[in-house]
This record gives sequence, C-alpha cells and structure tokens, in this order.
Amino acid sequence: MSAPLVVYSAGSMTGALGAMLRRYTAETGNRVDLHTGPAGLLLGKIEDGDRVDLFISANMKHPQKLTAEGKSTATVVFARNRICVSALPAVGLTSANLLDKLLDLGTAIGTSTPKADPGGDYAWELFDKAGTVRPGATAILKAKAQQLVGGRIESAKPRGPSTAKEFMVEHHINVSIGYCSSHEMTPDMSVDRVELPPDLAIRVNYGMTVLTTARDGARREAADRLALYLMSPVVQAMMVPYGFIPVAANSSAP
Repeated sequence: MSAPLVVYSAGSMTGALGAMLRRYTAETGNRVDLHTGPAGLLLGKIEDGDRVDLFISANMKHPQKLTAEGKSTATVVFARNRICVSALPAVGLTSANLLDKLLDLGTAIGTSTPKADPGGDYAWELFDKAGTVRPGATAILKAKAQQLVGGRIESAKPRGPSTAKEFMVEHHINVSIGYCSSHEMTPDMSVDRVELPPDLAIRVNYGMTVLTTARDGARREAADRLALYLMSPVVQAMMVPYGFIPVAANSSAP
C-alpha cells in the first residue's frame, strides 16, 4: 500500500501516539499521517466525509457514535487517563484544598471547550460533581470557567506560549483543568499539577475504532493491523512516560 494510513486522534495523545506510530513505521516501513485536535471537532470532520482509517478519541462516546452509525468497527478502550488541575505555584494548590481554591474569588479558571473537546466535557463533569460535595459550587465554577482551548483544530506547528505557566500568564488565569498526561515525557515543572481528590475523581477512557467507509480492502486490512499493533503490550507501554495508563495486559517498558 503506497498511500499512508490516516489517523485522527485526540490532541492529548499527540506525544505518546506520535512516538508509537514512529516505531510502527520504523518496524514495518508503512507510513502513517497523524492529525490531532479536539476529538469532537475531528468526529465532525469524519462525519462530513474526511478519509480516515483510524480514530482515537479522549472519550468513548465519539467513536461509539461512528460504530452505531455503521461507519466503523466496534470501539475498544485504547488507554486511560485522569483529570488534574494545574496551578501557578502562588496558588498553593493541593488535593486537600482543591475545591476551596477553585471556588476562591481570586482563582481564575481555564478549561477546554465542552462538546468540541472531551477535555471541556470532563471539566464540566468535575463542576457537576463539585455541586454534590458543596451545594451551589456547580453554578459558581461554570460561571468562572474560561473556555480557552479546544474550540478549533490548531495548526500542527507549535504556537503561542511554550509552557503551561506562560499560557496561564498570557490568558490571565492561575488554574487550568485538563488531563494528568503530558505531550512530553518530561512534565512541565513550571506549574503544580494536582490530581483530583477521591470524591471528585473522574475516570477517563480513550476509545479507538477502525473506519469502514473506505472501499479499499487492502487499506482496511492495514488499518486493522495498525490497531492491533497499537494494542500490543510492548507498544502500549510507550504511553506510560507521558502519563497514560495502558489497557493491554502485562505491559512492560519497551
């Protein structure tokens, strides 16, 4: 097969999946074009007719929609993640004081865009959970949240601030809600990244599905092989340094 396979993936997977696909190409000689961005927007592009072979979303809902429409194979859990809150060091954020800090009048919160990006949906889920722990918290948090990222598919070239701290300073926020994973193997140490306490914790499952809309049998078989490769334990283990939790059994370092 001469034309490379096309993979659409959640932007949070850019670093880990990029490394996995480079290994795939090195081992098989088969090229892959990776396009990343807000999974909700990528789903829309697929439904509008983009030619895509494999789709990985930061939730199960988006790929399951394609499966239900008969456009893809069964959706499988590809990886797991968690939701973290990142804050400038001056905030003094800890797991114990997390909800108090989020509700503080001096805390400016940034999130991804709900519906367009699962990261934003998870932030809104956190706000809903907060209301069960602290009555009235949901409305306060949703009113404070600034939807700063995930509203459009960005260029593949890096743009804007290079660190989380610079991003926060530029957008006048001191707290950001997102994934515990990172685009790089070395986490950004310019901010404090805190996991949610047990009463607010959110489980994040990434879904993967192979598109079946192409009428090219060889291409479909190649996409199936790629999906199986990405689910192999040794390749799944490559996600660990980026903060993801593999789902393949007996994962070990590559």
